[in-house]
Amino acid sequence: MSSQTVVLSGTGLRKSFGPTVALAGVDLVIHRGEALAIMGPSGSGKSTLLHCLAGIMKPDSGEVHLLGERIDRLGERRRSALRRTRFGFVFQFGQLLPELPADENIALPLMLGGLPRGQAVRRAREWFGPLGLAGMEGRRPGELSGGQAQRVAIARALVVRPAVVFADEPTGALDQATGHETMRLLVEATRHNDASLVVVTHDPQVARWCDHVIEVRDGRVLPYATPAPASMAGTEGR
Repeated sequence: MSSQTVVLSGTGLRKSFGPTVALAGVDLVIHRGEALAIMGPSGSGKSTLLHCLAGIMKPDSGEVHLLGERIDRLGERRRSALRRTRFGFVFQFGQLLPELPADENIALPLMLGGLPRGQAVRRAREWFGPLGLAGMEGRRPGELSGGQAQRVAIARALVVRPAVVFADEPTGALDQATGHETMRLLVEATRHNDASLVVVTHDPQVARWCDHVIEVRDGRVLPYATPAPASMAGTEGR
């Protein structure tokens, strides 16, 4: 962890969907440069927690702060702007736009933020070498492997220099070896950019890449055994 600066925090977060309680009073603190895994079975509330922290939905009660600013009570327009500029997202299936080449998929958040296309694409292309994608700038998602598409998604998440990257089951659609490499790149690239990482996963091997792990069950946070350091993840049996 590069610093003890608190980047993102949730306090007393509660969220219900009708009679179903998704979050039952969750407290969470994420520091700069920290990688945090949120584990739990399907329906436990882990994705709801991510959505509340990322400003995708508002909690019924409680507070979310980003770098000291309370964001849960912001209007949708301002929360949408935060999601474009201060947060990055990596999803299970990448969610790349099939009609755009890889460089424009990466540049899209910059263009949505008002940066001219030429400048945005130039900045996007800076990521191809570091992420092992050199020569693939013009390929569309259908011409990329699953691992390559996820590396494009990682670049898209980081191109805006976010404070926090959220990854929801980022290796769920990949085989074990490709998933291992994707997590290595995701953790290393996020740390290199001094951003924090929040990973939602049900896979203990994915969680082992993170500095800390919490488990969500029935809308509450439970303690979880500290994983092996990221540098050791996936080394057993070699």
